[in-house]
Amino acid sequence: MAPKLSDSVEELRAAGNQSFRNGQYAEASALYERALRLLQARGSADPEEESVLYSNRAACYLKDGNCTDCIKDCTSALALVPFSIKPLLRRASAYEALEKYALAYVDYKTVLQIDNSVASALEGINRITRALMDSLGPEWRLKLPPIPVVPVSAQKRWNSLPSENHKETAKTKSKEATATKSRVPSAGDVERAKALKEEGNDLVKKGNHKKAIEKYSESLLCSSLESATYSNRALCHLVLKQYKEAVKDCTEALKLDGKNVKAFYRRAQAYKALKDYKSSLADISSLLQIEPRNGPAQKLRQEVNQNMN
Repeated sequence: MAPKLSDSVEELRAAGNQSFRNGQYAEASALYERALRLLQARGSADPEEESVLYSNRAACYLKDGNCTDCIKDCTSALALVPFSIKPLLRRASAYEALEKYALAYVDYKTVLQIDNSVASALEGINRITRALMDSLGPEWRLKLPPIPVVPVSAQKRWNSLPSENHKETAKTKSKEATATKSRVPSAGDVERAKALKEEGNDLVKKGNHKKAIEKYSESLLCSSLESATYSNRALCHLVLKQYKEAVKDCTEALKLDGKNVKAFYRRAQAYKALKDYKSSLADISSLLQIEPRNGPAQKLRQEVNQNMN
């Protein structure tokens, strides 16, 4: 006989989490329901905890295919703590399952304002864009509901959360990136990738590097075979002082094209910013072997040498 749970919201939530991990979604939902009733009966406001319980119960509904109740619970969670990533993603999935593509698009886009590296949102945007183009035609963007502007405070709150809150995102990102690289893109995928890359290029010209990263990331989900898309995204990371991400993108670019001068130069810049001067000089040397008279590279070499002295 299972031990009796005490009247503790924390224990009920933990038990619900365990049932969810075991695939017992109805049982998990009932436990979250008990925790919610107990929390609300206390009369003391704890919006964070209440929001998490609604979001967790929404996950149970989503697993059981009950999209309508999933949407209701996600909306309740977001009313308590606006711009929370998990309820936004779960509501987007439910909208998508119900073929409410415009609403799903808004939620996925909102997530990407908070964290533009969430792979499930990038993948969702890619799917939804195709569905909206098919159903609404080339003017589909004009027929979307307004996308809320995420305040900086919400972005900072997400970035300041403990690392365990980012594990699920990182795991999903890694899995989907591997799947994308192993998949041979169709001709349609390649065309969509090119169009998205051009949108990214236009955003760079306008100085909107954060949005440009989103476009380049969407492009790479369609086809990860173009070196320039990685080196272009690396430029955006450099501008935003995301130096480690810039190094990663340049490395991917050079795997695809070992003579990508921009990738060598941008990785050298990123290494310089990270104070890894030896790696920076190695990249500059590789670049100058390809283009011996490259002025910016020669200037960067002087700067790196000065920093080393």
